[in-house]
Amino acid sequence: MKSKLGIIMCVTVLLTAVCDAGPSTLSVTTIKQEPYTMPKGTELEGYCMDLLSELSKKLSFKYNVHLVKDGNYGRQDERGNWNGMIGEVLRGEADLAVAPLTLTATREKVVEMSKPFMQTGISFIIHKDMGSNDPDLFNFLCPFSTETWVGILVAYLVTGVCIYIVSRLSPCEWSEPQTEENSFSLMHSLWYTAGAIALQGAGPHPKALSGRVIVAIWWFFVVVLLASYFANLSSAQQSDKPQVSLATFEDLANQDMVEYGTLSVSSTLTFFKNSNNLLYRRIYENMERKKSFVSSFDEGTRRAQKGNYAFIGESVSLDLAASRYCNLDRSREVIGMRGYSIVGPIGSSIMKNVSVAILQLSEAGELDYLRNKWWSSSCMQEGSAASSGHPHRLKGAFVVLGLGLGLGVMLALLELISSSRKSAKEQKKNCCSVLSAELSQRLGTSGAQKTQETTDKSKP
Repeated sequence: MKSKLGIIMCVTVLLTAVCDAGPSTLSVTTIKQEPYTMPKGTELEGYCMDLLSELSKKLSFKYNVHLVKDGNYGRQDERGNWNGMIGEVLRGEADLAVAPLTLTATREKVVEMSKPFMQTGISFIIHKDMGSNDPDLFNFLCPFSTETWVGILVAYLVTGVCIYIVSRLSPCEWSEPQTEENSFSLMHSLWYTAGAIALQGAGPHPKALSGRVIVAIWWFFVVVLLASYFANLSSAQQSDKPQVSLATFEDLANQDMVEYGTLSVSSTLTFFKNSNNLLYRRIYENMERKKSFVSSFDEGTRRAQKGNYAFIGESVSLDLAASRYCNLDRSREVIGMRGYSIVGPIGSSIMKNVSVAILQLSEAGELDYLRNKWWSSSCMQEGSAASSGHPHRLKGAFVVLGLGLGLGVMLALLELISSSRKSAKEQKKNCCSVLSAELSQRLGTSGAQKTQETTDKSKP
């Protein structure tokens, strides 16, 4: 009796070990799509590859990855057969399918799908010339970027201060600081500089060579600035006049000028085909009648970039395309919210653990980290640099202005030094002391008062 019990226990342990033991190396199928899975030499990289690596660490399994042979996600034909990654999992050619596979009821009937690792919906991308352009209250500021406007403000203030300083330093501009009032106060200098921006003179003009140099350089800077501003403003206004304005799916359905389509084998097409919404059914019938489907995501992106085509697809993938290609814009409308899941065969013991691991990665913020890692793009900066007057486009004008201001101040100092040397010879004093007294009179009120008092006391 004991021997039979021992045999039963041994068999139970062996069966449990066999049931719990998963395959030593899992075969994983995926599809090439940026940024989920991309070739890098002989290996693959991307969001899905990083996700698979994190899952393997949590669940302690090894894996081999291969691209799906027919290049499809997975669709059931009229005879009930599945192609793409779903078909490979059903036929036992792969243990898992790790890719942006949409969780649908039809797929859930034939395979087991994990908890979604990413939420998405259906939207479309079009060329920016055909997108909706809402009027902006401050559209007149768009010809220049924020950095350029800040640079212009700084240049204006510095130029006004330089005119003020030069007018006080130059003896040709202010010959008698003891008795004569300087006509270029700080407020008048700033007002004169602002008048030049409006191509208007404001009050008296500088008489000294140093002041005229600064004024001439500032006028040159203003002419270049205004020419660039009006050129960019005209270009922006022309680009804001699209022939067709498409912002929603209703806009797509109610026009015939722009063709639209989606992947020929995808859950997006199934959504429109099986929808009871009359608008979505009309969109599907139009695509079916015109045969405006594309065979790959890259083909849809290329057609959208050429213009006169709206590519309908998953909003997450379209966000990436719009961030990588700055001439594309994604519609704000998102319909049919759904999620991306990992696929395995029905009854697979690992799928339960995969779902738990995905939830753990989500709670730990790892999924958000991967999203930010692979969806990062500099398209926003590049687009603003292309459409606005970025500082480097006016760099030459700023450099010339800076050199002109420096030259003007230097000339004013030379004029003052020359005048001080003449006064020193006439008064038989040290040139440095005369120059110091002049600087004190012209640049310091207290110094000027003390000098005046000293002069008064020295008089008989």
